[in-house]
Amino acid sequence: MSPKRILFVCTGNSCRSVMAEGLLKQLLARAGIEAVQVESAGVFAIDGMGATRETQRVLQDIGVDCAGHRARVLTAEMVRAADLVLVMEPFQAEEVIRREPPAAGKVHLLRPFGRSPGEVEGPPGIPDPIGKPLEVYEVCFAEIREAVEHVAKSLGVHTG
Repeated sequence: MSPKRILFVCTGNSCRSVMAEGLLKQLLARAGIEAVQVESAGVFAIDGMGATRETQRVLQDIGVDCAGHRARVLTAEMVRAADLVLVMEPFQAEEVIRREPPAAGKVHLLRPFGRSPGEVEGPPGIPDPIGKPLEVYEVCFAEIREAVEHVAKSLGVHTG
């Protein structure tokens, strides 16, 4: 069964989860897949905060407009409603499970999700680019893009 609701989670919901959400929505739209709902939230987000300028910039470069994005604090309800919760770092997985323990089976790190051990080099997490220069965001986005394209393929999307 493929997930119908995917929730990307990072810390502030202003950088990484926004990038992942924007990219997956774009890939699904291009493939004509409307049955999958994609959302994002942050474990320590400030409700209503916009995406960072750098996040808007890297997404604009691929034709995704996230100027209207507003950060949301992760709630147990969001976790319950999702079929798949993809986080950026191990501590976020712990925080999601702390808030909604029965969800443990559907919470996964984004980078290694659906891959065999050894397929992902380096640490499994994607570090937070907040407060760093644009170049750091570009590296972060490249890591997210590779992982999200892998997720999209698992949903039946052909990515290039």
